[in-house]
Amino acid sequence: MICSLRTRLLTGIITGMILLLTIFSLLIYVMIRGALVKQFDKSLASVTQILAASVELDVNEVEMEFEVQQMPEFLNEEHPTHFQLWRADGAVIARSPLLDSDNLLRIEGSLNELVHTTSQDKNGRPQRIVGLTFMPRLANSERKDKGTDNQDSRQLMNQQALTLAVARDAGDLYGQLGFLRWLLLNASTAVIALSFILAAVIVKKGLRPLNSIAAEIATIKEDSLTTRITTEDVPTEVVQIKNRLNELLSRLEASFNRERQFNADIAHELRTPLSGLRSTIEVTLTRARDNDEYKRVLFDCEAIVENMQTMVGNLLMLARLDAKQISFQTEQIRLAELVNSCWQQFSDKAIERQITFDNSIEAEITCESDRQNLSIILSNILANAVEYADKGGQIRTTACNKDGSVELAVSNTGCQLTADQVAQVFDSFWRGDLSRSDTGTHCGLGLALVERLIRALGGNAFAELQSGGIFVIRLTFPEN
Repeated sequence: MICSLRTRLLTGIITGMILLLTIFSLLIYVMIRGALVKQFDKSLASVTQILAASVELDVNEVEMEFEVQQMPEFLNEEHPTHFQLWRADGAVIARSPLLDSDNLLRIEGSLNELVHTTSQDKNGRPQRIVGLTFMPRLANSERKDKGTDNQDSRQLMNQQALTLAVARDAGDLYGQLGFLRWLLLNASTAVIALSFILAAVIVKKGLRPLNSIAAEIATIKEDSLTTRITTEDVPTEVVQIKNRLNELLSRLEASFNRERQFNADIAHELRTPLSGLRSTIEVTLTRARDNDEYKRVLFDCEAIVENMQTMVGNLLMLARLDAKQISFQTEQIRLAELVNSCWQQFSDKAIERQITFDNSIEAEITCESDRQNLSIILSNILANAVEYADKGGQIRTTACNKDGSVELAVSNTGCQLTADQVAQVFDSFWRGDLSRSDTGTHCGLGLALVERLIRALGGNAFAELQSGGIFVIRLTFPEN
């Protein structure tokens, strides 16, 4: 499912906020809980150590140096503290007054490593318990009467070891921790809600330039492609989108203009020969004529039809190139031989106009291309050269290997074009004769077809004007 950009941004922001707040709240809770429990256990451990230090063993009787049962914490019924003392055999020696007949959890620990745990008292309230196993202090008389047998001494000491457990009500502690959880949860919820509102405002404001651009695009129609997106105060990232859209509009405008011009050119190029064809037929039909006159008229009509057929064929070839419907069969081609073969059809006209042809391509220069389509390319270039070279001028072809490709150049003298006009020679229906006095004979598709075909074959075509009125077309295509 594709979500809107606003939904994605809000989802990402809120998800990030929830994740960060969860981690932050957990860290705060764990740190505060650890500190409170540690402080609580430390206080409980102090009481345990004081109780352990007050226990004395005298003639197998356990005594406490002072009345610990009367200590205030053991008499506080609201938040009671309990203790219980056991012998090694499990017999209970002493217990706090408020403990009554209940028993605490017996936990064995040491002075250096007290054992802490949590349990519940008889009322179901939570309490923290500290356990300690220790040796009570011995009376002076006991110490003097002790024997020297170490094994017996250790056995006796094990029998005299006592276990002490001290428990304190932890209701307030866990109540504080519960309040802390509630506070963190509600604070996080409030922050998330506020973040959602703030994020919605920020995202809406941030997407406003895109909405403005979308609104401007919606107003652009095919008859108003000159319009450009003018939204100001857009973020840097959106400026790139705006510029690319304006560039796209420029290309669309140019494409539509070319299409309109293309349609107008086709109409013009077809109208003139059709008009000539119709007028020739109409004039011929005005009266009866002999066979020779009819033959001359038919020859004239045939020439007009051939020119129109050539133009339509070129248009069809351009359309097939645009649709990528032409397949190529490549082979190694000797350029000098192919150029000589293509020149044969123009040699008579060149002789008639006293144009010399110089094929300076070395015999060993080859390229890998489609012979039929490369022949079309060379024929169109040579036809253009023969048509527009000056009378008594020269046409020359050269080729060389250059940077892993082959460059072939066809030049002719007598060029009357300017540098700006030379840059347009590959445009469809463009001719140097702006008056189009040769309409019906030349339609301006030959070099356009050359440029499209050479690109389809993986090469490029360039036109340039050299000093002395020399017009040059350079073709580059892969060597092999």
